[in-house]
Amino acid sequence: MLLQRFLIRLLTMAITLFGVAVVVFVVIRVAPGDPIAMMLPPGATDADIARLRALYGLDKTIVEQFFIWLSGVIKGDFGTSISLRQDVLALVFNRLPATLELAITALLMALAIGGTSAILGARERGTAVEAGIDIASGAALSIPDFLWGLVLILLFGVLVPVFDISGRVSPQLDLPFVTQFYLFESLVRLRFDLTRDLLAHMLMPAIALALPLAAIISQLLKQSLKEVLDLDYAVLARVKGFSETQVILREALKNAALPTLTLVGVQFTFLIGGTVIVERLFSYEGLGNMAIDAVINRDLPLIQGIVLVFALLFVLINLAVDMMYALLNPRLRYG
Repeated sequence: MLLQRFLIRLLTMAITLFGVAVVVFVVIRVAPGDPIAMMLPPGATDADIARLRALYGLDKTIVEQFFIWLSGVIKGDFGTSISLRQDVLALVFNRLPATLELAITALLMALAIGGTSAILGARERGTAVEAGIDIASGAALSIPDFLWGLVLILLFGVLVPVFDISGRVSPQLDLPFVTQFYLFESLVRLRFDLTRDLLAHMLMPAIALALPLAAIISQLLKQSLKEVLDLDYAVLARVKGFSETQVILREALKNAALPTLTLVGVQFTFLIGGTVIVERLFSYEGLGNMAIDAVINRDLPLIQGIVLVFALLFVLINLAVDMMYALLNPRLRYG
């Protein structure tokens, strides 16, 4: 049953990616603006324009362009960036680790903040503490991540400038990195000076991304915990002398976390999508920031490559969550 579910999900992934590729390809080509005209100086001749159009395959019909591009993608060739004159796949892989590190850090923050507040709210049911957590969660959820970014820049970049709010790493530090996973590599190499600097640059954008997700986790997990805490086995644990905190951590949390797991997986894809604006706000050198530059420059191959990689990330995350959910839930595994 689990294998069948996995194969169906793989087929769905392939159809989804093909659909995304078609939509993105058509939309960016019918959008106003000529990328070739933007590349050339004002005095460029018609022959210059025609030569570049032929070079990037833009002199063909949209259908021909699509299948040429798609056949290249299947072979691992995403084309050449019009604005940067570099291989698209290399550019994407160069920036993707920064976005992944930022998104994973934000996710861990959201889990820590949301999980802690949910447990505290469930333990202090009906008290002022729970009411305060609900108010804070409502405020965090009502403000989108990019607006949190602006608030954090204003607070810690202008009024109290105690944190780095621009870039990924301080330029004065040497960067003996082999991979683009700076944070992971600095930890492996025990370069804690770099780790501190990277975290200092990552802190504000990660908080901006984490706060709305933390509020969602807090509300859902707290509600699940409250329902589980009324069940017989939780009552029996109290009779045995366990404290409320022990009942939550040892008996209730495992069962209550299951619905939250699915939500976290879905929301993580939204969190990665949110990196596009947040990275721009903080000049963070990730894939989202590069995506905005690509749109501004009408860099068609780069836009297509970035969107396709983002779409692949989304479907892979959903697949992982679906499989994990099936593994944890026997009714789905054997039903």
